[in-house]
Amino acid sequence: MNSSSNGGAAGPARPPSVPDDSVLVLRVMPLPADVNGNGDVFGGWIMAQVDMAGAVLPSRIARGRIATVAVNEFVFKQPVSIGDLLSFYARVERVGRTSVTVHVEVYAERNPADLQVVKVTEANLTYVAIDRDGKPRAIPPG
Repeated sequence: MNSSSNGGAAGPARPPSVPDDSVLVLRVMPLPADVNGNGDVFGGWIMAQVDMAGAVLPSRIARGRIATVAVNEFVFKQPVSIGDLLSFYARVERVGRTSVTVHVEVYAERNPADLQVVKVTEANLTYVAIDRDGKPRAIPPG
């Protein structure tokens, strides 16, 4: 298999619509237990994955414990199905004194025999750095 093709040893190609400053933070494939009665993956399952993916960059920036404080926007663009391989790309939108806002885009790789990559979800989330007592703390400089 040619490593430069999608699915090769080097991994999938980056979808062209992903901004250059976005980072691949999570890849996951939903399981049969994650679907609703219509056979689509539960929106709540996708939201939980987006929250985990969204926390990666803020936790690095905060250099410690963080908590989700807001889901500012969440848009489901297409249903997600069993067999879709989801890639979560995140980019930092804003760093405040105690908080970090990120934008997460989710792409599904479908039908390996005739590969299609489609954006299925995007969201903006805000996380706050917290101390051991759960109180907001300043984000370290740098």
